Amino acid sequence: MTGRGVRGAGAVLAAVIVAATATACSHDGGSASGTVSQAASAASSVASKGADAVASATAAAEDKLNSFKDGVNASGDVKAGAAATGKDGHATSKVTVRNGTDSTQSYAVQINFRDPSGNLLDTVVVTVDDVAAKGTKDATARSNRKLGGDVRAEVGEALRH
Repeated sequence: MTGRGVRGAGAVLAAVIVAATATACSHDGGSASGTVSQAASAASSVASKGADAVASATAAAEDKLNSFKDGVNASGDVKAGAAATGKDGHATSKVTVRNGTDSTQSYAVQINFRDPSGNLLDTVVVTVDDVAAKGTKDATARSNRKLGGDVRAEVGEALRH
């Protein structure tokens, strides 16, 4: 689970506990401990949905990379720029590929978006086609979902094919 997901779930849990305590004190017959238990369950559900989204993105990235047969490790040929969050809430990163070979090549690049603690927030695969021999080409990686706070982009895996 991401640190962001934990903080978000913690905030939800705190708000639900405060509301639940007020409700439990209203003498409607519900017990405070039962209400707090329900609140904890709801917060856990919110955190689980965040973890499910990351797991789904990771599986999709893995499938896409696996579709590139006979790919050669090209992590040294790829750089991820600083992550920026757009008005739509999605994080982006400029991906630069440097083709050091003597022929035109295409690349599949996995970009991981992480929080400052290193927790994985999202992952995507960007294809950069037809990079000229001895040339460079840029692409943009965009997160699958909205990400807030301090987000960092890194190259997870890169294949030349």
